[in-house]
Amino acid sequence: MTSLQTPSRDAKRTIRAYWERTPCGAKHARAPEGEPEYFAQVEKRRYELEPFIPKFADFEGSRGKRVLEIGVGLGTDFVRFARAGANVTGVDLTEHSIELVTRRLKLEGLDGEVRLADAEALPFEDDSFDRVYSWGVLMVTPDTQRAVREAIRVLRPGAELCAMVYARRSWVAIGLWARYALLVGRPWRSLADVVANHIESPGMKAYTEHEVRALFTDLEELRIERVGTPYDRRVAGPLAALTGGRLGWFMVVRGRKSTKAR
Repeated sequence: MTSLQTPSRDAKRTIRAYWERTPCGAKHARAPEGEPEYFAQVEKRRYELEPFIPKFADFEGSRGKRVLEIGVGLGTDFVRFARAGANVTGVDLTEHSIELVTRRLKLEGLDGEVRLADAEALPFEDDSFDRVYSWGVLMVTPDTQRAVREAIRVLRPGAELCAMVYARRSWVAIGLWARYALLVGRPWRSLADVVANHIESPGMKAYTEHEVRALFTDLEELRIERVGTPYDRRVAGPLAALTGGRLGWFMVVRGRKSTKAR
C-alpha cells in the first residue's frame, strides 16, 4: 500500500511547489505583490483573456448562498462571489495563495474564509454548500476522480457544481504536440503525454468529453460546454474561429447533486 501512495505524495509535493512559486495569474501583474494595483492588474487581465467566466460563475446569482471555491489562486473569482454577497469559503493547496487572498479580502473589506486544504480531502461535512465552483483546478491534482467525488460530497442535494477542465482534443493540445512531439521527431507521443509534461504544473491532465462524463457521472442535469479561448487562437489563428468551441481548450462542466437518497 505504501508503494502505491508514495508517487501520489511525490506528485502532489511537486505540484504544490510549482504553484507556491507562481500563483495562477501572477505573471500578469507588474505592481508589487500584494498591493491593490497588483490584484487589479491580475483581475483585469483574467477577464480580458477569459471574458466568459462571469457567464458560468454567475456571481450575482450567488447572493446569500454558501459557496465553496476549490483552488482560489489569487482570489479573482473568489472576491467576485464575495462582492456579490455570497457566503464564501475557499481552499487552496498553497500557503502563498491563502496569504494573498486573505490580504485581498482585508484590502477590500470583504468577508470570506480561506483555508489551506487538499481538493482530494476537503475538510467539510457532507452537504455543506449551496454551490461548488472550481475553475481550472480539478485536473491539476493527481487523483482527479477523488477530488470530483469530494466536490460532490460537500454539495447539498439539488445544488449546482460548476467546474472547468482542459480539453485534450483542442487547438492548444495539438499545438503542444506539434512543438514537443512532431517537430522534435517524436510523433508517437500522445496528446495526453505532452500536456502532462509541457503545460503548467507536472502531470496536468486534459480530457475528452466522454472522460468528463465518466468523471462527473454522479451529477444530474449534466451539461458540458466547449469554449474557444484566446489560447486556441494563438495556436490556430483564424482556424480557431472557424471551429468555434469544438476544439476549444476549456470544457465547462455543470450539473446538480442528486436529491435521491443513497
